[in-house]
Formats: sequence, structure tokens, C-alpha cells
Amino acid sequence: MFPQFGATAESLSKASTAVFRIGTDAHLYDDPEDVNIAPLLDSKFDSEKCEALKRLLALISQGFDVANFFPQVVKNIASQSLEVKKLVYLYLLHYAEKRPNEALLSINYFQKDLGDTNPLVRAWALRAMAGIRLHAIAPLVLVAVGKCARDPSVYVRKCAANALPKLHDLRMDEHASAIEEIIGLLLNDHSPGVVGTAASAFTTVCPNNFSLIGRNYRKLCEVLPDVEEWGQIMLIGILLRYVIARHGLVKESIMFSLYNKDHSNLDEDEHYVTSKEDAGHATEKTVSELTRTIFQCYIEGPDEYLSRSSSTIKDAPKLDESQYTSCSNEVVKILLQCTSPLLWSHNSAVVLAAAGVHWIMAPKEDVKRIVKPLVFVLRSSPASRYVVLCNIQVFAKAMPSLFAPHYEDFFIYSADSYQIKELKLEILSIIASDSSISFILKEFQDYIRDPDRRFAANTVAAIGLCAQRLPKMANTCLEGLLTLIRQEFLCGEIRSLDGEEGILIQAIMSIISIIKLELAIYEKVIIQLVRSLDTIKVPTARAMIVWLLGEYCSLGDIIPRMLSTVLKYLAWCFTSEELETKLQTLNTITKVLMCIKGEDSWTLRKIWTYVIELAERDLNYDIRDRSRFLKKLLSSNLESQNVEEENGESQKKDQSCVLAECIFGVQTKTTAVPSEPINDRFYLPGSLSQLVFHAAPGYEPLPKPCSLPNIDQYDGSDKSDSDEVDDSGTSGSSDEENASDYSSERSISGSSVVSGSNEAVSGNEGENNDDPLIQISDTSNVNENQNGGDHAGTSGFSDLMSKKSLESWLDEPSKSSKSMFDIVLIDEDSSKSVDSTDQISQAAENTVKSHIDKPALVSMEEIPSLEPGQKAKRTLLVRFHHHLLPLKLALFCNDKKFPVKLRPDIGYFVRPLPINIEAFKDKESHLPGMFEYVRSCTFNDHIVKLNKESNFLTEDTFLVICETLALKMLSNANLSLVSVDLPVASNLDDASGLCLRFSSEILSNSMPCLITVTVEGKCSDPLIVSVKVNCEETVFGLNLLNRVVNFLAEPPVTHS
Repeated sequence: MFPQFGATAESLSKASTAVFRIGTDAHLYDDPEDVNIAPLLDSKFDSEKCEALKRLLALISQGFDVANFFPQVVKNIASQSLEVKKLVYLYLLHYAEKRPNEALLSINYFQKDLGDTNPLVRAWALRAMAGIRLHAIAPLVLVAVGKCARDPSVYVRKCAANALPKLHDLRMDEHASAIEEIIGLLLNDHSPGVVGTAASAFTTVCPNNFSLIGRNYRKLCEVLPDVEEWGQIMLIGILLRYVIARHGLVKESIMFSLYNKDHSNLDEDEHYVTSKEDAGHATEKTVSELTRTIFQCYIEGPDEYLSRSSSTIKDAPKLDESQYTSCSNEVVKILLQCTSPLLWSHNSAVVLAAAGVHWIMAPKEDVKRIVKPLVFVLRSSPASRYVVLCNIQVFAKAMPSLFAPHYEDFFIYSADSYQIKELKLEILSIIASDSSISFILKEFQDYIRDPDRRFAANTVAAIGLCAQRLPKMANTCLEGLLTLIRQEFLCGEIRSLDGEEGILIQAIMSIISIIKLELAIYEKVIIQLVRSLDTIKVPTARAMIVWLLGEYCSLGDIIPRMLSTVLKYLAWCFTSEELETKLQTLNTITKVLMCIKGEDSWTLRKIWTYVIELAERDLNYDIRDRSRFLKKLLSSNLESQNVEEENGESQKKDQSCVLAECIFGVQTKTTAVPSEPINDRFYLPGSLSQLVFHAAPGYEPLPKPCSLPNIDQYDGSDKSDSDEVDDSGTSGSSDEENASDYSSERSISGSSVVSGSNEAVSGNEGENNDDPLIQISDTSNVNENQNGGDHAGTSGFSDLMSKKSLESWLDEPSKSSKSMFDIVLIDEDSSKSVDSTDQISQAAENTVKSHIDKPALVSMEEIPSLEPGQKAKRTLLVRFHHHLLPLKLALFCNDKKFPVKLRPDIGYFVRPLPINIEAFKDKESHLPGMFEYVRSCTFNDHIVKLNKESNFLTEDTFLVICETLALKMLSNANLSLVSVDLPVASNLDDASGLCLRFSSEILSNSMPCLITVTVEGKCSDPLIVSVKVNCEETVFGLNLLNRVVNFLAEPPVTHS
């Protein structure tokens, strides 16, 4: 190739490979036993350490054991490089279980990284700790997970949720309640990503602890559409199980109606499954029994249901009136409403999960809404199509009319796999109706000519099923099947043609199933099949025709007259037949001999004797055994018939005669086709078990209806929206967003604030209505006030303790006249941390001590005693380590302990930053995009001040608005006013364009935090205020923005 250039195909291939390797790490696999790894690990340069660690991971991926580098790798965990840290974590996860002692040496570094300012480092540290599956460090991992579950970063909290199943796998029963408590905390998170991961952890750890779901049910339903797709699947299943366990089945759904219906009443006024448009599909009883079986498998489980149905006690447990609810129930309505948009999800698994909820819980008239989404999903990948078709097959069996109008969507494409073709054929045969059967049969004609003869045979079987379901089309189907049999390629020697035998066999089987529907009118069909014995050479097909002759030998007038001729033909070719044909010939001659009496009986006996003699000398032992059995069985029967003919009297039949009639009795009249017992296993829609037809690991049926104890739940069932528990949960006030909604970096090391405040301790409420610097909240509801919020605090003693604790202290809910003695407030966290160091291993001591070195609360002067109505003031010096984390204190009084939480105001975690307008705009230009956050609110304080002014017409309204806004901002946060831009407009009542700029810096890291307040609207009306915050600390900036918006939107305080 191109010899003039000196290039060959091999050299060009090598050159192209080298080009593609440029800029990649492919070279790491070239020298697997490179001896330079150890020196690189000890290098001073991070780039060389990364190179060595990548080589180690490449060796691990190739199957080499590099555990001997463990000590050198562990010491690099203290590196400041993020890339080095990440590679070290990957190495440790691989070898932690093999080298547990060395892995324990790195625990201190992991705990140190849990306090890193970068959320990625905190998440990596937690993943590494959770990945070390050692019982020795399990308590430490649990403490770390509990800490990270309250982290401001979404990514860290997701990692905490992912770590919980790993802790659960260690089978630590003593920590089960703590793990479940963390799951409940994460389920109450405001970030959809965290909620989805927490739902997965809930399914693994405590799938039946529905009390965690009841507290957050309404919130989980609201956040469901925003959860990532695989989390949606988990959450949908959890919510469905909770609703059934808490409120039971829906009375208007088909599931409850059939589950609570007795077999004896299935054919009485049961029109909810098979309506008039379903009359052509099957009998109501058959469809109802199948649907009832499906839903009983959902509730009981297929194994339990089949074992019960096969026993003597076949009655299913009935549901009483208290175990069902109505579709108007608020809980059910919320579930159906929040899953309706998911029916059109891009993920087919989500569509199936949502469809399963509506299939089980929706009213009968609303179940049809799942049809179009499921049909639309059939256009996705082949794997998804197969899964969806398996579930549609079950839905169609229970409600054939559901998919009947969409029969064209189940037509088969040439590119479909055999499994998909088979499912579509069965679905088409199920949903075929009087209006669509003609189109379906035309489509079947094309399928019969398909090159895949196995698929063509299945199509012939589907034609027979359609004839059975629609008796009106039986003649049309029968004519087509007979035409198929008469074709030349199906007659004669076709054993060399692959698959043609199957088509012929299925055609005869379908004809036999149609003949059973109405024997009298199909006598000529039987005769036609018998006449084709001379041309059909397929052994199985010949055996079925011979069986058909013996089964209906006394039918009509023509068949009995042709028996002797046909049996002579069978006896003549007996020795050349295959095994199955010989066995059926013996059975058929025996049936005819027992049934036919008269002048032909002597001829038939001679034929029978001849065939028995041939069979006794056959080479196959099955034929010989069958002939001896028939000869012994019929000998007494033939003798009794001779006696009757000679004497003309009926003799008493012996046991052998009765046995022969029971075994070889023939059908002489039309009988209903008996429905076979339903032994299929049905599993919940969308589950893996539904595909593999057995219970996959982890599969559980639906809970028993109303099996959950009737405890107080906050799911909206008994309470209106106004009575619902505050959904702010772990993230602050009800009208502000949580910092947990955003993933970013934050600083937790050194973020301490020393605040002093005067707190009044008394039996009466204080007179000061302004919000104090330190807000004291009720701790009776931990979930409601976990991560802080803007709760109106007062200086009264009733605010220092929860209401429940106060009542227990007073021994009555009303006021008390008792005195209080030895009142003191101490830091509860410091005392707990000291105790915890004795319980956990030595590795955690350094981390605990780092928090104890700086006390959170300077000792308060003790109050010896307080009489009723007496007041005493003490100054608290408090050090907060983070703007979101409350300080847990303990109030001791009268030898009793009461928990107290002090919550910081984020406005005092900044200090004024005096700068000019040019410096402000310069810093603002460097903090755009992801470091810029904007919210709007309504501002009303200026209206009160303008109304109080007597000279309203001459007052400068712009200055009044500026003064009111500036006072509001500066009195609630440590800010510096940079500039004020007044509007320039001809209308003096239009304040649009007014702009105030404030600057500050964060106390912990001196990062600038810029606030811009812009006003729009008329001066005499409420103003629309837009607040913009520019800050590199994303979580801090968002929380500060929420705080500013909240106090600007608060109504002004009026003094009487």
C-alpha cells in the first residue's frame, strides 16, 4: 500500500493507534511491572504521585496484586491534591478488607477529611469509610454518616444515604434504630436527589417501617416528579405500599372488587371487568377468575396463593369494610396525581412503575390512562419493549378491552426478536374483538409465510385461540386452517423441511380445539381430516388425527359407517408407523370396540385381535406393555358382551368393565371446554420476578390492606393542608429555601462566631418584640427544627424549654406557684462528646478533641433561685461553629434537665466591608453565574412611615423608602452601605430604578459577600424588591439571601 511513500498497512495501523493514544492514560498498561512505582509514591511532586497511583490502579484492573504498596499509599492520603486523594481512596477501597489493620491507620485521615471545606473531599472520605466493611469501625462510620446526613452539600448527603445500606449489611442490630433515624432525616430532605437515594436506602434497610413515610408522605409525593429516574421507581413502590398498608385498597378499583369477591358470585352481576364491549373476548367468569388470581398473587404472593388453592381450603381471606378506602381519599388522590405525569417519563421503568400504581389503585374508569403511555414505550429499545410487553400481557389477560382499540400497535415487525414476536402474538389473540378480528387474521396470513417457521407455527396456534375466544369467527378460522393443511408442501414427505412439521401439528391442534366448541356441525371436518391420513406423514399429526377418530367415533351417521374401513387401513400400516401413532392406534381401536355394537362388532374384534397380536411382537417395549394391558382389560368385557348377545339379558358389569369404560369412554355430545386451572405465577407490574416467573431476591408482595397500626400520621388523611406539619423539616423556615438544595463548597473549619446576648429568665413573657440575636426554639419536634429557621423567639422561660418538658417539670399544664432553684445552662454537646470517646475506638479521639478545645459556651453564672414572677438576667457568651448548626444546651433546674437549642442568625456571621462603588462593581464582575443568586419579595414598611407623615405631599418619598430599606437591612445583618442610586423619572410616585448596595465579608474566611437591592413599583403601593447576592460560598450566599428576603418581607412592627 503506497510503496512510493514507504508505508505499509501494518505501519499505518500502528501510527493510527499511537495517535489515538495521545492525551490518554493508555500508556499506563504498557509496563505492568514497572519498578519505578515506589519512588514515585515517595516523590515531593503531586504529578508523580498521581502517575504512580494510576499505574497501581491499572495493575489492579489487570488482576495483579499490589497490596505490598499499601503503607506507601496510605501516607499519601494527607496530600492536599484532590486527584491524589481520590486515587488513594480508590486503592484503599480495594484492599481495605484484605489489609484491615493498615486500613484502620487511615481512619484518622478520613475523619479529618470529613471536615474539609471541599464537599467532594468530604464525600470521598465518607465513601471510603463506608466501603471498609469492618465491624471494628462501624460505630465510627455511623457517626460520620449521621454528620454527613446534615451536611449543607447535596452530594455529601447523597453519599451518606448510599452508605446506609453498607452499614446495614454488617448486621449491626444495636445500631438499627440509629440507621433508620438517619433514613427518616434524609427522606425529609428538600433536595430531590437526596430523597431518591434515601428511598433506595429505605427499601434496603427498613422496607416495612412505614412510620418514616407517614411523617413525610405529602412532601414525598410533591417531590416525586423531581427525583432522579431510578429513585422515582423506588419511591413509587414505597408510596404504594404505604397507602395500601395504611388505608387499604380502593373500593372503586378492580383489584378490591375482585379480591373480595367469592368464586360463587363470579358469574353474578360481575360486569366491571368484562363489559358489553368485552363480550366477544371470553366469558365473564373466565376473565374474572383470571383477574382475581392476578390480584390475589399481588397481595398474598404466588407461592402462598397456589399452595392455598391446591389445598382443601381454597377460600381467600375476605376484606371487611374497614380495610378499604375510597378514591376520594386525599392520600390516594395525591398518589395518583403525583404519578400521572410519570406515565410519560423517558424511562420505561418509571412508566411501568407509575402504571402499576394506577393499575392497582385507580378507579376502573381511570385505568385506561395507562394504555397510551405503555403503547408509546413500545417504540423504545428491544429490551424495554420485551419488559413492557410482558406486563401488557398480564394487563390484557385481566382486561382485554383495555388494549383492544390499539391492536395495530402490536403488529409484528420483521426486525422483532422471536421473544417479542411471541408476546405480541399472544396479546393479539387476547385482545381480538369482533371489529378487529378480520384485520388481525389478515395480518396472521402474512406471518404464516415468515421464514422463521417456529414463529409461523405460533401464528397458527394464535388463530386457534382467536377462534376459541370469538366463536362467531370459528368457521372462518377453521376454513383457513383446513386450507393450510391441504397445501402440497404440508402433505407428503416434509420431514426434511425444517419447521414445517410444527406448522402442521399446530394447525391440527387448533382445529381440534375449534371442533370441541360445537361437535355436531363439525362432523365433516373430522371426516376430512381422517381422509387426509393417506397424505399426511408427520407422526405426531397422524397420531392426533387417529385420537380424534377414536374420541368421536360415535358422532353423527357417517363416522360410525366408515370406522371399519379406516381401522383396516390403520391395521395394514401398523408396523410401519412411529411410536406415538402406534399407541394412539391401539387406544382408538379399543375405544371403537367398546362403543360400537351391532353387525360391525365382529369385524372390529377381528381387527382388534390382529393389531394386538402385532403389538405383542413389536420391538418397542412400550407397545408390548400397552397391548398386554388392553388385552387383559378387555377380555372380560368382550366375554360379557357375548353373553348379552346370546341371552339378550343385561348382566352385572364387573370392575374391569367399569374401569375400561372410565379410561376409554368417548364423547358423544358437545360439552363446554373446561377451563384449565390457573397455575400461572403473577408478580407485581414492573418487577424482575414478572419476567423470570419466580420470586427474585428481595421480592415482596403488597402488604396486607390496613395492616399498619392506626397511629398519628401526617399524610393528609385526617388533616387538611393547614394542619400539616411544617415541611421545612431540616432546612429552616417554611417560606425560605434550604441550603441543602444546592451543591457547593462550604467552610466548616474555623467558622466560629462569638456572640453575646442578654437573656431574661422569668415566669412571664418579655416585653421586647424584636427578634433576638440568638433564637431559642421548642425542641419537642426535632424534625421540624433540625437545621435552623427563623422562629420568633422571646425572652420568656417558656421559650427555653419544650412545652412538653415544661409541663412535666410543673407536673401540670397550667401555671405553677413553685419556686425554681439552682438554674444553670451548660453545653450539652461537650459533655456528650467526652462520654462518646470512651465508647468508640482510640482513632476518633483526635477529631473529638478538636471540637472540645474551643468551648461553645462560656460558663453562665448560676441563678440560685427564682420566685414566681421574679426575673433575672444573665449574659451568654456563645461560640457557633457553623451558620446552620444549632447549639445544643441543657438547662438544669430543680435537679431536672431540659434540652434547649440556640439557633444562630446568619446575618451576624458577616462583618461590614467598607468599600467604594468602583471596588464593589469590580468584585461583583468577578462573581457572576453560579456565584450569583436572586430572589424577590414584597416590601411594605415604607407605607406605614409615609402614612404617619403629616406633610406627605412635600415629603421626599424616595428618601423615606431608602431610609426604611437601609434600616431594615442594617438592623438585621452586619453590613456596610456602599451606595444608593435614586430613580430618574418624571413620575415622582414611581420608585422603579431605586438601588441600594451593601457589602460584607464572611467571618470564617474573609470572602466578600455583596448584596444589591433593587426596587420596582409605586411609592404609595407595596414595592417589589429584588435581592441579589454575590458570594463564592454558595451555601452561605443562598442562606443569607433567604434570610434577607425573609426579614424584608416581614410586616412592620407597630407600637401602640
